[in-house]
Amino acid sequence: MKSRIFLYLFVFTALICLYQFVSTNNLQKAMNSDVETLKTEVQELKDSLQNAQLKILDIQYFSLENNDDALAYYDHLNLKNPVRYIEDKLLETNEKSGDNPLIPYAGMESDFKINKIKVLNHKWILADFSDGKYWGDLVIQYELKDDLSVDFTLLDHLLYTRSD
Repeated sequence: MKSRIFLYLFVFTALICLYQFVSTNNLQKAMNSDVETLKTEVQELKDSLQNAQLKILDIQYFSLENNDDALAYYDHLNLKNPVRYIEDKLLETNEKSGDNPLIPYAGMESDFKINKIKVLNHKWILADFSDGKYWGDLVIQYELKDDLSVDFTLLDHLLYTRSD
């Protein structure tokens, strides 16, 4: 009788060990699968981040902030941020009542005003304008003088047509 109890106890212990082994093995396989999935996702995110950084560098290529040769034109003026200064001067043209004088169109819904500005280099600016419903783009030439005044000259313009 005693030997049967030890036999049953041994079989029961063997079954528990077998269950633990299979369960742990399945858990290990699931964890390995999760790790591989996470490694793949991390690599995809790294690739995506690298592509985004390359796009940012591409976008910043035509920018006064990243053009040392163009910035050299303003070294003698002691401006901390020439781009911001030029943008502010251009936005000051919006403060006049009525349409912005650099925009060669009459506002249809309200007055045309400059919204977004991209200073390309020491001579040119791209700008976006709208009246709330209609919009367009401008190419502006500018000259920052030694007395810190800025002259703007419209080179080209475009008004988009609405297709309702």
